Amino acid sequence: MSGLVITGFLYPIDQDCMSKNLLVIDSRQLAFEALQKIEQGQAYTDIALARILSNRKISPRDRGLISQLVYGVVRHKRSLNVLIDNFGKKKAQQQPPKLRIILYLGLYQLGYLNQIPDSAAVNTSVELAKANGLSKLAGVVNGVLRNYIRQVSKANHLASPILKLPKDPVQRLGVLYSFPDWIVETWLQQLSLEETEQLLAWFNQTPSVDLRVNILKKSLEEVESAFAEAGIAVSRIPYLPQALRLTGGNGAIDQLPGYREGWWTVQDGSAQLVTHFLDPQPGESIIDACAAPGGKTTHIAELLGDRGTIWACDRSKKRLQKVRANAARLQLNSIQIQPAGDSRDLIDLPRQCDRLLLDVPCSGLGTLHKRPDIRWRQTPEKILQLSLLQQELLSAAATRVKPQGVLVYATCSINSQENEKVVESFLGSHPNWSIAVPDTESIVNNFDMARGWVKVYPHRYNMDGFFLVKFRKNSAGRIK
Repeated sequence: MSGLVITGFLYPIDQDCMSKNLLVIDSRQLAFEALQKIEQGQAYTDIALARILSNRKISPRDRGLISQLVYGVVRHKRSLNVLIDNFGKKKAQQQPPKLRIILYLGLYQLGYLNQIPDSAAVNTSVELAKANGLSKLAGVVNGVLRNYIRQVSKANHLASPILKLPKDPVQRLGVLYSFPDWIVETWLQQLSLEETEQLLAWFNQTPSVDLRVNILKKSLEEVESAFAEAGIAVSRIPYLPQALRLTGGNGAIDQLPGYREGWWTVQDGSAQLVTHFLDPQPGESIIDACAAPGGKTTHIAELLGDRGTIWACDRSKKRLQKVRANAARLQLNSIQIQPAGDSRDLIDLPRQCDRLLLDVPCSGLGTLHKRPDIRWRQTPEKILQLSLLQQELLSAAATRVKPQGVLVYATCSINSQENEKVVESFLGSHPNWSIAVPDTESIVNNFDMARGWVKVYPHRYNMDGFFLVKFRKNSAGRIK
């Protein structure tokens, strides 16, 4: 009899099952393999997970556990390193890489997943070490994890925290919420200590899935009813007239009611806000200069009533195919896909358009709940280089807008280097442009607009972090 080690036990493998490519695989082993790819810099979290889960017969429950383990370990890596430092005989960075990942998985289950018994977390981690060529170090895994359990029991008895935190507020928040110090410092420059802590905690929660209803096909109420009939819970998102948020277990997105019919698309609430801020009007000519994968492009078409011309541009030909596919599924005809290029390369377009949307490449620091590895990959130096690119793209985009036309600059970042400083630089070198204040009835007035631009802080509005500003060409004065 042949077999596979699964959660610490030997299960027989049915050969007929194997011949049908129905593989019996331990969830923790797959999580371990995905984390190896991420730690080695070979893939981002979402890509590593997609690759590890493809072509395998895995139950929805196990898929959920694998995703929870991988995303959780990546999010909490700094905190987990401190725990290894405290409870191991060697510091985390002195541990062999494979062993360190196994310790991450064990400690994450013990510290963050209440539904997994301590004994299961320890035993499966020990077996994971044995299954991956670390039999001689299985005792280390057992020792570190059981030491943690003993200390937690003692700490609870004495009402003392298990994670020893530095006194310095930046380092304390960094260790507690697992962020590099420079990100904590960035938020503290913009927010109070209390709000910074709220923001860090928000970024460590499991992200929600937001939908945008295609109002050319169905009303919000009709989609709500279809989901209710299918037993799928949704809620409305304040201030966003086309938005619904999935609030329960939902299964595969493409199996939900109305997906194939083009009734809705997946799009975060903040991204929907951007297009409402652009305020496209039927019959206009509009450029979406960084369009892929097409969420905002298709939203523009919907708000136009599909009457007008939208030029969708992006540097990636492959990603432009996603724009085409999304437009086809939503049955939108006003979108023209342009050859690959950004706002510096739009030589084939009408020189001047009515409105231009520039959702620039950015650090993604407003989406750290969805893309947790960004916190470990980005650096202040990289963001400075990004801000220079953003200024270049903005200056180039400005040449494509007609007099009295509108340009909306947007990022999914809440870092001032990519936002306020880019705006100030642009206005300083383009005296024929000014900030345009939205109409009093605009939904964006429900968000922070202290200096004419909108900054969406996630912990305040429960959606992705975003920055957006509307410029008008040849406006009188700096604020109109």
